[in-house]
Amino acid sequence: MSLTGGSEAVLQQISQFWSMLDDLSESDPAAYRSFIEKQTKIEADFSSPPELHSCLCSEIQEPKRGLLYINICSWKRVPAPQDPSRPLPVYGGKLETGITEGQGWYAVLDVALNPAVFWESKEDNREMNQVYMLALSFAQQQHGVGLSQQYTVVTSSPKSSVNEVYHRLGFKKWSNTSKQPETVGQTPAALLQQISALRSEKQDKDAAAQITHRPAERKKKDLIQVISTTLVEPQKPKYQLEVKTDTAGAPHSMELTVELPKVGSMSECQLRMSKEDILLEVGDVYYLLLEFPQTVNEDTASAIFNKKKRQLTLKVDVL
Repeated sequence: MSLTGGSEAVLQQISQFWSMLDDLSESDPAAYRSFIEKQTKIEADFSSPPELHSCLCSEIQEPKRGLLYINICSWKRVPAPQDPSRPLPVYGGKLETGITEGQGWYAVLDVALNPAVFWESKEDNREMNQVYMLALSFAQQQHGVGLSQQYTVVTSSPKSSVNEVYHRLGFKKWSNTSKQPETVGQTPAALLQQISALRSEKQDKDAAAQITHRPAERKKKDLIQVISTTLVEPQKPKYQLEVKTDTAGAPHSMELTVELPKVGSMSECQLRMSKEDILLEVGDVYYLLLEFPQTVNEDTASAIFNKKKRQLTLKVDVL
């Protein structure tokens, strides 16, 4: 099989990269260690999960009246602010809506910022208030909702379990086994440029951490820099959850059957289960988070995938 011109160019860059890396380890061990440490940190930051910092609640006035809950998260994947005069990097998740008894219609939005933002505002209520106002502004700009400028800080919001927040922000717990974006691993050409810079002169501390580009001509009034709001939305598969009972009518086990027509083997499925719920993920193809109607003994769980039917069956005992 012959390689295309593009493939040959990539292989040539990779070969050149390893050669330069070997040369660097011999000619300048300190620069080599600095380079490796920096790449390790970038990968670790990308793999770290978002952490919930606080939650706001504000009234939606249009296009439909209701409540908006904003989960403010700290996430190392979001670039740190470099200059107070430039826009603040913000990452927004998918807007999710629902209805609750007594409160009516509501929406939940997750907004992530670099941890440095929270360190700077840790002991200054005015700084934290600015962060909250920016989160409200972000929601209005990105989702076209009219909000009251009054808000309250609440202890929690609907649909805000750890897995639900991860899902809306597009974070995968098993990111170390999944394909990572090029901005993390970086292209061979970008890595070669970094090594060349190390060989010629001392590299600036922040040079390898550039993830986004901020045009110098941006106006001061643009206080928010949106990192990303476009997510590939996995499909919710068809499923059936059946509670098995004994002769006396007491529940003794549960059986979950999930239709996965786009899955070829069990190895593609990621399962996580607790006593209260189960999470099934298949890359960007399927996502299913279910709460069990009864508490289960997760140690008794067993799962089988039927390749012919493309069907996953999980059985677990009830406590």
